[in-house]
Amino acid sequence: MNLSNLRAPKKANRNKKRIGRGMGSGTGKTSGRGHKGQGSRSGSSLMRGFEGGQMPLHRRLPKRGFTNIFRTEYTVVNLDRLAELGEKELTEEKFAALGLVKKRNGLIKILGDGELKIALTVHAHKFSKSAQEKIEKAGGKAIVIGGEAKPAVKGKLKAKSSR
Repeated sequence: MNLSNLRAPKKANRNKKRIGRGMGSGTGKTSGRGHKGQGSRSGSSLMRGFEGGQMPLHRRLPKRGFTNIFRTEYTVVNLDRLAELGEKELTEEKFAALGLVKKRNGLIKILGDGELKIALTVHAHKFSKSAQEKIEKAGGKAIVIGGEAKPAVKGKLKAKSSR
C-alpha cells in the first residue's frame, strides 16, 4: 500500500444537491419542496418533533412512575466487601478514606451479602437483619450511628377544627 492507492470511503465525497437547475436535474421547478404548504415557503423551519398539528408522540405517550422527593438514599456496602478490607473497626471516616462512600455526609447501609469470618465493629446508619446477625455471629458489633436522616414530613397533618 502506498499513497497512490489511498481512496476515500464510499459516499465520503459527494457533491451537494444542486436545486433549481432545470427539469432535467430532477430537482427543478419546486426544488424538491412540493407544491403548497408550510414546507414550501421560504424561511420555514419546524420545531423538533412537530407532526403537522397532530398531537406529538411525546405528548401522546402516557406518563409513568413517581419520584418521591422525600426519599432517603443510602450508600450500600455488602459484608463480603467489608471482609476483604482486613480492618477491625469501621467508622464513617474510615469508609470515606477507603473509598467505599463517595458522597460526603452520605448515609451508609450494610447488607448481609457474603460471609464474615473475623470480628468487626461496624458503625453505620442502618443494617439489614441478616447483616446484623452475621456480624454478631462472627463476634463483632453492629453500631447504629445516631445521625440518621429523618423524613421531612412525619405522618399526616391534623385538620384544623372550625369553630
